[in-house]
Amino acid sequence: MTIVFSDLQGSTKLGEALDPESVRAVMTRYFDAMTGVLRRHGGTIEKFIGDAIMAVFGLPRVHEDDALRAVRAARETQGALATLNDELERVYGIRLTNRTGVNTGEVVTGDAATQQRLVTGDTVNTAARLEQAAGPNEVLIGELTLRLVRDAVTVEPVDPLELKGKAERVPAYRLREVRTGADGMARRDDQPLIGRATELRTLHETFDDAVLTRRARLATVIGDAGVGKSRLIREVVDSLRERATVVRGRCLSYGEGITFWPVVEAVRDAADIGVDDPADVGRGKLATLLGDPAVSDRLASLLGFHDETYSVDELSWAIRRWLEIVAEANGAVVWVIDDIHWAEGTLLTLLHQLTETVADRPVLLLCSSRHDLIDRHPEWAPDGTRIQLQPLTDADAGEVVTNLLGTSGIPAVVRDRVVRAAEGNPLFVEQLLSMLVDSGRLRATGDGWAVEGELADLAVPPTIHALLAARLDLLAREERAVVEPASVIGHEFSEAAVRALVAEALVPAVPAHLAQVERKQLIHRARDTALDAEGYRFHHILIRDAAYQNLLKRARSELHEKFVDWVEGVNRERARGGEYEEILAYHLEQAYRYLAELGPLDDHGRDLRSRAAQRLAAAGRRAMARGDMGAAASLLRRAADAHDDGTDKAALLVDLGEALTEAGSFGAATEVLAGARAMANGAGSERLAAKAELAHLATELYVGEADGWAGRTEATVAAALPLFEAVEDHDGAALAWRLRVGMGALALRFGDAATAAEQVVRHARAAGNRRYETRGASGYAQSALFGPTPVPEAMARCRELLVEVESDRRTTAFIRAALAQLTAMDNRIEEGRALLAESAAQLSELGSNVLAASSSIDSARIEILAGNLEGAEELLRQDHDALSRMGERYLLPSVDGLLARVLYVLDRFDEADALSRSVAEMAMDDDPDAQAIWRSVQAMIRARHGDPEEGIRLALEAIALRRRSDAPVLLADALADFSEVLRFSGRDDEERAVRNEALRLYERKGDIVSAGRLRSLLA
Repeated sequence: MTIVFSDLQGSTKLGEALDPESVRAVMTRYFDAMTGVLRRHGGTIEKFIGDAIMAVFGLPRVHEDDALRAVRAARETQGALATLNDELERVYGIRLTNRTGVNTGEVVTGDAATQQRLVTGDTVNTAARLEQAAGPNEVLIGELTLRLVRDAVTVEPVDPLELKGKAERVPAYRLREVRTGADGMARRDDQPLIGRATELRTLHETFDDAVLTRRARLATVIGDAGVGKSRLIREVVDSLRERATVVRGRCLSYGEGITFWPVVEAVRDAADIGVDDPADVGRGKLATLLGDPAVSDRLASLLGFHDETYSVDELSWAIRRWLEIVAEANGAVVWVIDDIHWAEGTLLTLLHQLTETVADRPVLLLCSSRHDLIDRHPEWAPDGTRIQLQPLTDADAGEVVTNLLGTSGIPAVVRDRVVRAAEGNPLFVEQLLSMLVDSGRLRATGDGWAVEGELADLAVPPTIHALLAARLDLLAREERAVVEPASVIGHEFSEAAVRALVAEALVPAVPAHLAQVERKQLIHRARDTALDAEGYRFHHILIRDAAYQNLLKRARSELHEKFVDWVEGVNRERARGGEYEEILAYHLEQAYRYLAELGPLDDHGRDLRSRAAQRLAAAGRRAMARGDMGAAASLLRRAADAHDDGTDKAALLVDLGEALTEAGSFGAATEVLAGARAMANGAGSERLAAKAELAHLATELYVGEADGWAGRTEATVAAALPLFEAVEDHDGAALAWRLRVGMGALALRFGDAATAAEQVVRHARAAGNRRYETRGASGYAQSALFGPTPVPEAMARCRELLVEVESDRRTTAFIRAALAQLTAMDNRIEEGRALLAESAAQLSELGSNVLAASSSIDSARIEILAGNLEGAEELLRQDHDALSRMGERYLLPSVDGLLARVLYVLDRFDEADALSRSVAEMAMDDDPDAQAIWRSVQAMIRARHGDPEEGIRLALEAIALRRRSDAPVLLADALADFSEVLRFSGRDDEERAVRNEALRLYERKGDIVSAGRLRSLLA
């Protein structure tokens, strides 16, 4: 509401200058003049306080232009006072002075229908403070008021005011002019619903392209709220139903971590799974639809049909396969994803990956979004179709009016007024007409429509919210008593849930009242709502928001809690896990937060906070287990905020720190983990403090703060492990051993790293920490490949790990890559090639483009072992090009270093020289692999070009780097290159000795191929 507060100055002096009866007459004339203006503009006189007048714009009914009415009234009172002063000066020889403040915001008010209108709140207090700061006969308006009327007024800013009771200075503006006939807010270029021939053609062409190329194509329709995105998409979908299977899902506006909700809805749609279907029925329908147990199991986990947790990569793979299977069976798939501006980053990444990974199947990903998406992700879908809807023309807006009211008997004044008010927004057209009908100003007759009364006050609302608030205010009290609890549930709701929230006396009438609200086009029926098979959906999310804002905070809190209690009562099993738990966590969180805003929490409020924290923590850890670190960080932070300081909160902060680290928010992670350490120490938990310190050390390594890192880490791990072992804290032990894996890798001690990785797997499995387990497994495979573990033993353990982590395709891809090279070393080249091809395909399917683009490091080594140097060059060049296009600079030096070595062996010395110099420039100082290989290549080139001494120097530096490691093959390669340098120096005995050392290293590792080749050279 908007509050006008006006006070008369100098009234005490009137008593000194005039007779009391004259003073009374003057004051009566003044109040009559002022209140007459205020009431004429629709204000309600709330009260008189001495010489002050307080008027409220928004009682007894809300109007979309209340702020503008208030500002006009305030300005007009100045003119009325000037006129009154001319009269008073003639009669009494006096002139009056007043000052006025106007402010807009939320207030608490009683029920206007029962005349309980007392308006209170900070908005009222600030209006009074603005009045006190105004000069004689001045009007000061607040910031929100200005935003709502800015295109109708001329103002000048004043210095921000230090107002009594306000912690911060308050912006204020001196009102100079209100332009007659101007709207408070110039219409935005809101975008159209009809007249979409070009956009329709573009979307059809995108679908046809998907069919022609048998690939996934992405199209995004972007526009403001109410512009007609859904209507355009519905038109496209309806025209494609004969050619494709259409499934639909939407992103929810709350629950940050509800990453896969659009997938859940779409999969249910595709498999015809109702929300009331038992888990076994749902799984059976999935199995029938998909025919692939691996895909069915992963999607069943998303739908909450079992407790198995899969990583984001696994779920992404299953979603891709689901689309491919449905497309194969039905010709094509159109997946509509509504409101992706609310989508988690994981889902946006998935949609992009699908365009690259869907294989030989026509799929159209058809999204709707507000402009917020492009604001946050300006790079969104660079290769996709982006349609930005333009404003509706007056002709098209008039056609919308005709479509809604029919072709006969529409008064021109109605059409013109609504078209002008809507300014191209179809939602404005629809809602304005609905309000006219609901208010009785537009009445159906036998011949068409008739206007009752004036339409002049039908001003264009300054915001959609104001318009919808005005519409909701026209509902009967019983209808609002149904709609407002429904708004607490969310954008969609079931009749049963509403019955659980409304007053007991209203329960029998809920169906009738919902039907009335549906007739007024505020809600519509929906199939398969979040927690029921049949329900309703608000016609627009902003309608839901407007209804929700009408509720007092205490009422919101009570209704959020009642909704959770109802869900837990009717379906306790579903409420315990999956995405539903996160929804319930949101409701509990809102319940306690509103109580906290109202005052200190009592025992009941603290219980609500504890319940919210438990559910948020469970949802956050589930997101962490599947690798969705962005969602995990958000959920865990909210869970921690809901906890009192202590060990439980410290444990949450440790998890939050890990999630932030893996999400790349290293600064935030460092701060959170420091807080966790301090909290754990304060609670006397030495074990938890050690865990926080270990997580912090892991973060340090990511950000490169590694000075003395290994020593500090070893000391911390050595002290922490006994603490974890004493209480069988396997999760903490797994974290400690993970750091030892990192220490081994940093020191190039792969044997130590492999031993530590085995411990990670053992402890993670005991803790049920699937994320740690799979990462330990992949860490072991890489360590076993490069470290001293003999090839037969390393191959056997890798095969065991493949079975143990078979549900995690990303980890199995890493293990297969290591196993492929080990198999090739064992002189089974073709088997190694097949394993590596499978690994690269898995990484590509999972959208790991950078890792897939660096797989030539693995495949080229196999081709080198096979003696196929030309093939190795081709593979390395492909990945060189791919990584260069990406601008990648971490893996590229290793790819280029190996390519330079291959080029040297192929006698293309100039190319090898140039490429190895390039590696020297781009390689990081702490990248021993790249630093060693460019030195080896340069050493051979220098020796060949007549500078053997420089070649020997560089070769010895490379060998020194390799000797720091326990990687026998890498050291043997460096020694073999050194023998080539010695060959040009005429130092035959040294050359043979170096080759013999390399041979012993190859044999010790079990690299049969390299050992055999070197043995032939020695012979």
